Amino acid sequence: MITRASRISRSAALRTLTRSTRFASTYKFSFPDSHAKIANPVDTPAFLNNEFVPSKASKWIELYDPATNELVTRVPQSTQEELTAAVDSAAEAFKTFGKTTAISRQQIIFNLTRLVRENMDKLASLIVIEQGKTFADAKGDVLRGLQVAEAACGAPQDLTGTVLEVSKGMETRMYREPLGVVAAICPFNFPAMIPLWSIPIALATGNCLILKPSERDPGAAMFIAELARQAGAPAGTINIVHGQHETVDFILDEPRIKAISFVGSDKAGKYIYERGTANGKRVQANLGAKNHCVLVPDANRNHAVSSVVGAAFGAAGQRCMALSVLVTVGQTKEWVNDIVDAAKKLKVSGGFEKDADLGPVISKQSKQRIIDIINQSEKEGATIALDGRQYTAEGYPNGNFVGPTVLTGVKPGMRCYDEEIFGPVLVVVDVDTVEEATDFINANPYGNGTAIFTQSGAIAYQFQRDIEAGQVGINVPIPVPLPMFSFTGNKKSFLGDANFYGKSGTYFLTQYKTVTSLWRSEDAKQVESAVNMPTQH
Repeated sequence: MITRASRISRSAALRTLTRSTRFASTYKFSFPDSHAKIANPVDTPAFLNNEFVPSKASKWIELYDPATNELVTRVPQSTQEELTAAVDSAAEAFKTFGKTTAISRQQIIFNLTRLVRENMDKLASLIVIEQGKTFADAKGDVLRGLQVAEAACGAPQDLTGTVLEVSKGMETRMYREPLGVVAAICPFNFPAMIPLWSIPIALATGNCLILKPSERDPGAAMFIAELARQAGAPAGTINIVHGQHETVDFILDEPRIKAISFVGSDKAGKYIYERGTANGKRVQANLGAKNHCVLVPDANRNHAVSSVVGAAFGAAGQRCMALSVLVTVGQTKEWVNDIVDAAKKLKVSGGFEKDADLGPVISKQSKQRIIDIINQSEKEGATIALDGRQYTAEGYPNGNFVGPTVLTGVKPGMRCYDEEIFGPVLVVVDVDTVEEATDFINANPYGNGTAIFTQSGAIAYQFQRDIEAGQVGINVPIPVPLPMFSFTGNKKSFLGDANFYGKSGTYFLTQYKTVTSLWRSEDAKQVESAVNMPTQH
């Protein structure tokens, strides 16, 4: 039980923690435009109660530029005091913020969307230096998050209640209220988009947010928090903490946190879902994927080939919606030569290079894992039609580069098919009919997304009805819906009952309340105003 004395003590500790340095006045964001070595890397702070607070951590995680492996910053494993202070700040802020009107909260999101758009290049530069994306792809990362923020401006429409007279003089009202303190645990592959899935909707619905960005690239999330503060987000409504397992476990076990959004790997997602729900929390978790694309012989060949190349190798394959399995029907297996030729022309380099098509993968460990999967799959019988294992980017001898890779003759049971590779590797499976392709895809345990390329409306319609994946593209390689809908991956790719963003995301962060009231008509009596001096005491 949290006593009044402990609440006062916690509040005092929070004031001391944030007042100790007033770091906001000294912490300056740096927005690089090249991969030059940073002379004096600055440690990443926490963001507590609208202040940047230097951590007192004893454990630090070094973050390196994936293109050079030079140190960019150190990220703290937030201390127990800092983690508790974040929740204290959010819980205190919710006492007032949770009672504000949807219209007033909407104004904050309006301001935030404007500021994000104005600072898109700055956000992109942070993504390039920490995550490794090309500058153009990093701007796309920000844009897709910005679209969710823009849609969140319409949250008041989703929060409207209903009322019905259920008996004479009696009515029942039903409306949605915020949960309180909620949390988001973000992945490394979309350092701006996922925080922008989380912050605007949490604020628009009246919740206060604890956000844990990936320890591999927290810079974009930190700058978004700064923009939210400039947009008018009150102190405590957004708090950012850092770290790995200790921080995740704190979020899962802290009783004042009511809901958790997670995007990331299978292993982590299952753990977070099981432990979080066991503690009585709402959890929505996007997990792994194995997205298939079907080529039908009647498809527009040039469009299909270019689409496959972009969706398979863009962002170095580090997308949960990356097109990682190509299913060729009949003679379309001959198109693989065109895909290989097009992939050979892609330039892999540092993300600030203007002609770069894709950048490095996130870490040395990730690069080695990708190479190990390719090696093992070759031993299992796959053919390497395009080999990117030894790719070296000119001017970047120490980067984590893997070139576009194509594996043919792939079958279930091979590691390259059974696992999510999360790298620029396309595996190819050959079948004879669209029906066989559909059955093959449905047998896969994942259900994030799929695509089909065909000019036949009948084939497309049959495919979209029979396929089990949650997001289907017809002549569209990455069918992620815009935020007026929701991200609808299914099967093993998602755990929870309510999807991310859109109306479903709003419902995840709110709960229904019904109020039934009785106002008898006979009690509505006319009361005359008294104008004379009172004569009785």
